[in-house]
Formats: sequence, structure tokens, C-alpha cells
Amino acid sequence: MEEALIHYTNVKIHQQELCVLNDVNLKLHKGEFVYLIGKVGAGKTSLLKTIYGELDIKDGDARVLGYDLSHIKRKKIPQLRRKLGIVFQDFQLLIDRTVYDNLEFVLRATGWKNKLQIKSRIEEVLLQVDMENKGYKMPNELSGGEQQRIVIARAILNSPEIILADEPTGNLDVETGRAIVELLHSICRLGSAIIMTTHNIRLLEEFPGIVYRCDGHQITDVTHEFAEK
Repeated sequence: MEEALIHYTNVKIHQQELCVLNDVNLKLHKGEFVYLIGKVGAGKTSLLKTIYGELDIKDGDARVLGYDLSHIKRKKIPQLRRKLGIVFQDFQLLIDRTVYDNLEFVLRATGWKNKLQIKSRIEEVLLQVDMENKGYKMPNELSGGEQQRIVIARAILNSPEIILADEPTGNLDVETGRAIVELLHSICRLGSAIIMTTHNIRLLEEFPGIVYRCDGHQITDVTHEFAEK
């Protein structure tokens, strides 16, 4: 078995002084699709925040893409984040720039310089998320589902090994949400591993994956509960 992209062993996750998750044991391998489910406040988002270095890990062993998160230096965190794609529920697009400029901004910020290569990569990801004709639009001219597709395009620009999607369907109607999860699964099939938090249990039945439940400060693999349905 190849080395896990994420490997957490007996990790404790704190939000301020409060321990939100205890004894987290979690592995993520290339091409896997993992769901995190659980009530609001159960620790799903806090777990994602530890993966991209927003929350510190004080206890346990946590490794993400070869970085030891228990001892990572602040200055190394931007390097780690460049290898991750992050999709938030509230889009976080730059509203004063076109879709194309939003994507170009990310590529330039991560070291791309060649104009033709930038243009080519942006066209490629827009095509991948079915938004190839929307590059000239401003974010406020797009529907919620279209904005989320652009956020996913932004997340995959640098071909990340891991994509973290925090409630990516939370603000969308059922049909649009389904289409977004379908898109994430198609990206997963191309090789990115994906961790997605969700409240929508129906999606898990339609688009199967590995399922962890956060509950009572614990995280448990409950994949079998959904496989039986």
C-alpha cells in the first residue's frame, strides 16, 4: 500500500481551550473520497483546519503530504497549502474581479509567470468544471452553483493531491448540490483525494465513499452503515 497522504494517529483537536475531537485516527490515500458527517459543532471543520495548518495540533502524530503538523514551522504552512485545494461553503471569490482574473490571481500568487501557460491552465480547469464560457463574468453575475464550480476550478488549478471541501453544497439547492458532488467525484477519479464535510446524508448513498462520523468528541469510520443500504 502506498504511503497515506494524511495519517493522523491519536490526535487531539482543540478549539481554543476546548477539546473538540479526541483520539483521531485517520488515513487518506490517493484517489479516496472521504465524507465527514456529524452535527454542527462536532468538530468536522476543526479537523479540516488542522489539515491546512489553521489550527495547531498539540497531541498525537499528524502527517499531511510528508509534513509533520505537530512540529511544523509557521513559514512552511504556505508551502503545505499550495499542495492542497480548499473549497469553502461561502465561495470567498474576489468580487471585484472577473472569473478569469480570480483564477489568474491564484496562479500568479503560487509562482506561475508564463502568460500562455496561465491562460492555457485557466481554460483547462474552466472546461473541467463546465464553465468554459464564463471567464469574463463577475462573480455576482453567476448563480450559487456556478460560483461553487469556479471555487472548485480555483481549488484544482495547481493539481493538488488533496482537496478539502467544507460543506460545499450547504448554500445550494438539492439539484445543484448533487451536480457539485458529482463534479468532485469526477475530480477524485482523476487522482485527487477528497475530504468533504456534509449534512446531506442522501448524497452519501448516491455517491459512495468512506464515511467518518464526528460525535461526542470521537471520530468513527461508519462506512459500513451506508454500504448496507
